[in-house]
Amino acid sequence: MIRKYLLDTNAYSAYLSGDKTVLAALSGSEVVFMSVVVLGELYAGFAGGSREKNNKEILESFLSKPRVRVLPVSQATAAVFGVVKAALKKAGTPIPINDVWISAHAIENGAKVITYDSHFRQVPGLMLWDGLE
Repeated sequence: MIRKYLLDTNAYSAYLSGDKTVLAALSGSEVVFMSVVVLGELYAGFAGGSREKNNKEILESFLSKPRVRVLPVSQATAAVFGVVKAALKKAGTPIPINDVWISAHAIENGAKVITYDSHFRQVPGLMLWDGLE
């Protein structure tokens, strides 16, 4: 089975900080996905900071790695998003809307989400990495 991971925004930040748990997961991966939704969150953070140009350069370097693939939002992603959002609403366990999109990307692509946000546990059918405690 191919080891596929999708990095959440906080996991990308942890990766840059040298988080050993995130680094270990990524070292064993065959594919690392980045959702355009995560990229949007990162670019928004960069725009609000004092090191925007440097942060963009670091991100571009990461995205150019051979195992890293950026996931666009497609009609198929939107269909998964609809199912996930409806299931969360029905269960009374809403999560931030961007995280619903990130979950949809992971489910659509059969990837585990690397994140430190425990609310992802609410998403039915979502695979999470072992580092989420």
